[in-house]
Amino acid sequence: MASAAPEDWSERSRLLSALLARAALGDREAFARLYDRSSPHLLGVILRINRDRAQAEDLLQEVYVSIWRAAGTFDAAQSQPLTWLTSIARNRAIDSLRRKQTEPQTRPAPLNDDEDRDVYDDVADPAPGPVALLGEASDARALTHCLDQLSGPQRQSVALAFYDGLTHAEVAAQMRQPLGTVKSWVRRALQALKSCLDSAVVRDTRAGES
Repeated sequence: MASAAPEDWSERSRLLSALLARAALGDREAFARLYDRSSPHLLGVILRINRDRAQAEDLLQEVYVSIWRAAGTFDAAQSQPLTWLTSIARNRAIDSLRRKQTEPQTRPAPLNDDEDRDVYDDVADPAPGPVALLGEASDARALTHCLDQLSGPQRQSVALAFYDGLTHAEVAAQMRQPLGTVKSWVRRALQALKSCLDSAVVRDTRAGES
């Protein structure tokens, strides 16, 4: 049986935990409330891995089917509810991305280099995160090495934005830094990670040819 929510949890975490517990008992009304309160965040998590809005929305529905079926396995002693929900969304999105990468591509996806919209201050960052970028490297050691090259603030901001699924605004609030500073950290960190992982791909290719 899942343990009760810790006393130091926020009101939001307590509510989500309670809704999950009721959903586990088949309470569809509670599940609908859970969806309303968590779906914008989870959609943002999916969008930063899969930028196709239509596919992301389809994946979101699959995520909630999984949540409905697995609600009874949530354990407050192991993680906070939003962290648990985020992990389900992230894993489903990553699986979708991996399937997409194995499919033959007839033409490249269109690029919108001029898109730097403030709207992304309120949704999770849509740029490929470290997990997505890992698909370009041969193993997790490459990502670990590249993350180690970042400064402390850059590494923390990336972790919050892409592993915990926080928006730029939420990262700024948690780190108690100006929003513009956090956006700069994340942008520069992603550029550094992309360059580092690209180098890893080149090294792996040359090693395989030798």
